[in-house]
Amino acid sequence: MSDNSSDFIIRPSIPDDVPMIFELIKALAEYEQLSHTVTGDAQTLKQHLFGTRPYAEAIVAECQKQVIGFALFFSNYSTFLTQPGIYLEDLFVLPEFRGRGIGKALITSVAELAVERNCGRLEWSVLNWNEAAIAFYQNLGASILPDWRICRVTENSLRILRKSL
Repeated sequence: MSDNSSDFIIRPSIPDDVPMIFELIKALAEYEQLSHTVTGDAQTLKQHLFGTRPYAEAIVAECQKQVIGFALFFSNYSTFLTQPGIYLEDLFVLPEFRGRGIGKALITSVAELAVERNCGRLEWSVLNWNEAAIAFYQNLGASILPDWRICRVTENSLRILRKSL
């Protein structure tokens, strides 16, 4: 994976990238005003990306041997399409590197993987206040689904739900 620009490359992540990917995750959380929700750590991320049972994958954007952006994604499934899909959990590029096509190259690389894997769709979420991201995604051809809302159960609520049988 790479792009046609000479100042950055897109490549699959390797275990040595994990500390920087985790720093980028924290930068993304700060940008989204969600830093207080980051409770994980780089070691757990490394295990989940490269352990015996990987839960997710990541690709990185690299400029002059520095990781400057990433896309983290995992497989999902569409019962309506009866096909696998890819869910893009996070896409982030350091602010000083934006506007160079790096975000587009990252998401295009994930789309390429989705096509290679015969996926029926590529999905992700965007915060409703992030107008710049919404415009970026729409310019790529993405539809913003107005009728769908994310449902989430975490931590203590998840334990309570499990015991409600």
